[in-house]
Amino acid sequence: MASRSEEDLCCPVCRDVFRDPVILSCSHSLCRDCVKNWWKDKEEKLCPLCKSRSSKRKPPCNLVLKNLCEAFILERDQSSSPALCSLHSEKLQLFCLDHQQPVCVICRDSEKHTGHRFRPIDEAAQQHEKQLQENLEPLKEKLQSFECVKSEFEQTAEHINVQAGLTETQIKEQFDKFHQFLEEEEEARMAALREEEEQKSRMMKKKIKALSRDITSLSDTIRTTEDELRAEDIPFLLNYKAAVERVQQRPLLDDPQLASGALIDEAKHLGNLSFNIWIKMKDLVSYSPVVLDPNSANPWLALSEDLTSLRRGEEQDVPDNPERFCPFPVVLGSESFNSGTHIWDVLVENSKCWSLGVIPEPIERKGELLSKHWGLLFDSGTYKALSPSGSSDLPVKKIQRIRVKLDWNRGELSFFDLDINKHILIFRHTFTQKMFPYFHIRDPLKLLPMNVSVTLNRSS
Repeated sequence: MASRSEEDLCCPVCRDVFRDPVILSCSHSLCRDCVKNWWKDKEEKLCPLCKSRSSKRKPPCNLVLKNLCEAFILERDQSSSPALCSLHSEKLQLFCLDHQQPVCVICRDSEKHTGHRFRPIDEAAQQHEKQLQENLEPLKEKLQSFECVKSEFEQTAEHINVQAGLTETQIKEQFDKFHQFLEEEEEARMAALREEEEQKSRMMKKKIKALSRDITSLSDTIRTTEDELRAEDIPFLLNYKAAVERVQQRPLLDDPQLASGALIDEAKHLGNLSFNIWIKMKDLVSYSPVVLDPNSANPWLALSEDLTSLRRGEEQDVPDNPERFCPFPVVLGSESFNSGTHIWDVLVENSKCWSLGVIPEPIERKGELLSKHWGLLFDSGTYKALSPSGSSDLPVKKIQRIRVKLDWNRGELSFFDLDINKHILIFRHTFTQKMFPYFHIRDPLKLLPMNVSVTLNRSS
């Protein structure tokens, strides 16, 4: 007759301990096969106990009940196994270190164990328990590491949704200014954003789902092993080899890493948005040759909605993605240049400390910055030329607006005082890498729009 605890773990249909239990909408649990057989050839899916209609044709697994039943069956099987030698029916009092198994005193004197080393059962159990516990520690540490990575991935996934929402709002605000005749352009922009949001959210969900599976698998291995560690010595030693193999067979995989480009590319959707529709609204548009990349911005930097100005502000709760600078207040332009001539104007006005110029890939974005950028620095009333070879003072008076000109093909980087149209500084270097516009600030800066002129060539 089944005990009360065993009765609680028995399916009310087959009267046996649950096998793969599922839970119905009415909260009753049954074996999955019992439910299938009960519903076979029946149009209405009713609970066999209360006759309530099930809202799901494939009810979900009752994982908690399944784990309880599996643990109960394992414990029942172990408790029913006699702690006697299978060959001599003698009590298992010794542990053979060479064969790694419990033996009786007759086995010890047998030819099979000639020259082998033995330990008392309790002493061997204590030693092997300690060893298994040590083998289990890396799995626990890896589980904790996976949990931390999962938390970071979830934060990134949430930030993607926030970015998508804010980007959507900004797109709508701009398109609302152009009224009905720009609806088609707005729809195209929204579709591109939705596609990227879906793609990148799906990627993060896939990574989180995969990480969840690894965490579940590790948790199951750890839980099962810890259950065996709590068993009596002989049952523990009987299952010891299998337990060690199970633990050692778990690969300690490297922590998953967040790949570059995981976040929404806000610059693609918002940068130069007005310019991209200049054909229809050229009198209302403005164009900035450089658009700031918010995914590279230090958390203490606040960017404007059109991604053309920045200032120091409160630290923002953003993911520490690979593109982001930390701890220095730096942001890059959204596009790099590896050919041609490029010009952008910067309003510095009353900013007391800043540097701007270009920096080549690859770029060190975490920790100490490498001194490999070319640019102009203003700090404590002094202007300096910055290059990978060092810095030098410049005899320059107060500048309000600066023009930066990069001629990549000729290997020239020039700076001009835009208010008096005076040349300030020129670097000459054979550029071989992609060059990013670079901004390092303590006070606000603004990228000035360029005057756009359009010439239409009509074919005769």
